[in-house]
Amino acid sequence: MGFFEKKPIDSLLKEANEQGEGTLKKTLGPYGLIALGIGAIIGAGLFSLTGIAAAENAGPAVTISFIVAAIGCAFAGLCYAEFASMIPVAGSAYTYSYATMGEFIAWVIGWDLVLEYALASATVAVSWSQYFNEFLKIFNLEIPIEFLKGPFEGGIVNVPAIVIVCLLSLLLIRGTQESSKVNNLLVILKVAVVLIFIGLGWSFIDAANHDPFIPVNASEELVKSGQLGFFDFVKSDDFGKFGISGILRAAGVVFFAFIGFDAVSTAAQEAKNPKKDMPIGIIGSLIICTILYVLFSYVLTGIENYLVFKGDAKPVATAFAKTGYHFLNTALIVTIIAGYTSVILVMLLGQSRVFYSMSKDGLLPKLFSDLSKRQTPWKTNIVFMFFVSIFAGFVPVSDLGHMVSIGTLFAFTLVCIGILVLRKTQPNLERPFKTPLVPLVPILGIVVCVIMMASLPIESWERLAIWLAIGLVIYFIYGRKHSKINK
Repeated sequence: MGFFEKKPIDSLLKEANEQGEGTLKKTLGPYGLIALGIGAIIGAGLFSLTGIAAAENAGPAVTISFIVAAIGCAFAGLCYAEFASMIPVAGSAYTYSYATMGEFIAWVIGWDLVLEYALASATVAVSWSQYFNEFLKIFNLEIPIEFLKGPFEGGIVNVPAIVIVCLLSLLLIRGTQESSKVNNLLVILKVAVVLIFIGLGWSFIDAANHDPFIPVNASEELVKSGQLGFFDFVKSDDFGKFGISGILRAAGVVFFAFIGFDAVSTAAQEAKNPKKDMPIGIIGSLIICTILYVLFSYVLTGIENYLVFKGDAKPVATAFAKTGYHFLNTALIVTIIAGYTSVILVMLLGQSRVFYSMSKDGLLPKLFSDLSKRQTPWKTNIVFMFFVSIFAGFVPVSDLGHMVSIGTLFAFTLVCIGILVLRKTQPNLERPFKTPLVPLVPILGIVVCVIMMASLPIESWERLAIWLAIGLVIYFIYGRKHSKINK
């Protein structure tokens, strides 16, 4: 059989309906899935990367960047919703690609999802450690700087980031239902603080901080006047530093903030009624978070000048300090820590479910699909507890954020392509939820994602290429030989 041998839809549906020992436990309803999505979506992308993207790329126009990113997400989200309702199996884009484009593409996207989820967990863990240190300062305690930053930032190792990754990995090993209950509580706290920040901060918006709303990019102006060639501008260091190009690059950066809805699809096999509830979980969490993001970024850049956030890992606390509501600062920090915790939890869950599916298909060793008595892939959780800890402890947050964004955009692009392929090759399949306006919506999803990928720094592409090259070596050495479908 060839590299592009597809996994039959019938076998995937049979796998989705399996229950009992040796299968993932079905415990999630629609509200649990929406909470799972919100838990993954609202986190570092909002509380940390908003400030970074405003200071380095878009200025106050980061609000527009969130809208651009949300539009791209909406197209991809509708495609995810169709797949998740039709093929409710753990594995997300990996499983969908296996059914539509074959094993080789499925491996590529599965390996890419590891980059997305594992590094997303590490990114948030880095920001979590900064806010945890702020919390300790309330009690006149402080973590030494060398144990709060990695060696690339002048420290030795980020200890708190490693600790939180380990604790949440152990919670996931305990069980999905227990993890979901913890996540629901954290989501309530997180949404509450976002609403408080928007409500209280609105009256402190200074119009001067929004003027100009789109900071000028001098080189971009030269392109408009014909004094500089477009491609010379694209290759220059000024591309992505404010102006329209800055809005696009910021959209690519903050796109990281929307990856939670695809994490919902990794839990499809643990949903009680996936055909109905998966689209609700994916689209519902995306809509709620987009509204909150736009309002939040507008208030953040209105309270404080965007340049103040340059290099600031905790811009929310910086902006909130200007409001004078000092009695709420402690509650704000605690809630942000809770919010970050839920993101790390959901990302680690999503990653382990992707590896679980790849192992079930024979592409990875059996240990990754071994389940505990509590029906969780505990060995995968342990392996990635160490893997994610290394990145969280030693790599800067901005580098991690770019790597996660490009990995996510790549996954979204392939899911949109998958909808086009399956509508053409198997038009009569039962689709409990159908993506509207096909082929327009998937094509627009592909275009938006590719544009945002193109706006990311060249280093992101280089790291993605290296990561995929490592994955291909593993596939040809192990995966190809042990693939169940090829046997």
